[in-house]
Amino acid sequence: MMHRRIAIGFLMLLGVAAAAPAQTSKPAENKFLRYVGDDNAGKLEAAIVTYHNPATGARVDLVSAVHVADPAFFATLDHLFPRYDAVLYEMVKPAGMEPPDPGEHTGSGVSALQRFIKDVLHLQFQLDAINYHAKNFVHADLDAETFARMQDERGESIFMLMLQSMMQEMLNPTAASANSRLNNISLPELLAILASPDRPRQLKLLIAPEFGDIDTQMASLEGPTGSVLVTERNKAAIAVLTKSLAAGKKNIAIFYGAAHMHDMEKRVEALGFQPIATRWLTAWDVSAATAVTTRPFKLTTP
Repeated sequence: MMHRRIAIGFLMLLGVAAAAPAQTSKPAENKFLRYVGDDNAGKLEAAIVTYHNPATGARVDLVSAVHVADPAFFATLDHLFPRYDAVLYEMVKPAGMEPPDPGEHTGSGVSALQRFIKDVLHLQFQLDAINYHAKNFVHADLDAETFARMQDERGESIFMLMLQSMMQEMLNPTAASANSRLNNISLPELLAILASPDRPRQLKLLIAPEFGDIDTQMASLEGPTGSVLVTERNKAAIAVLTKSLAAGKKNIAIFYGAAHMHDMEKRVEALGFQPIATRWLTAWDVSAATAVTTRPFKLTTP
């Protein structure tokens, strides 16, 4: 089960699209990230779920982010974002600090690790692709000082949340985790993947199916009282959403990591919004046609 904890660590760092979007349909309940395929090929897909308030006519889209994804994923989002009155985005940064320019290294240890993962998996990093200086982009997150203070008060950290989740799964193992390829892979199999000339795709095939169970995994991380990492940041986003609606904005996107969306949905629905449609975008295309020769990777300076 330790392998699944590694997957959750990746999920936190990734967000854990795109080729052309999949067809529009009514939303699957509480599903914002899914893997479609098998052990040999498939796609990791992120959802844009649309909610409508019949009383006010306002619309809110929950745009699920995967922080390290195919360049086409971010190109699709870049094409969609100008259509909104406001794009409420996540970013824990010092109070009053402007968001980084695309490609700018911030000095964050988390960003450095995300860039490392980007290199290992041959993907693109969100902060290198999205223009957070767009006129309709609105910061909707805790500032770094508040985030750190609240985590200190709760004794919370990513490591502690992962440990908590691991302990809960050890006490309450599920059939899904028992049958997980990642959970059952042998050391020789893992070494063979790492030595493969197709390593990036093989690693994505190993990790991507785990993200389809995002709701269960994040519920085990959150616990009964929630967390600063997800719950408190979502509260901050909803506070900005409420202000935006009061200011007359009618078409709003909340651009947050997919791991936030199960809780975010409940908060949006509490404001009188109802889900009406889902659009799936390909975040990782891991079909055989995407196989490439592995290039060297290294941990870059943030």
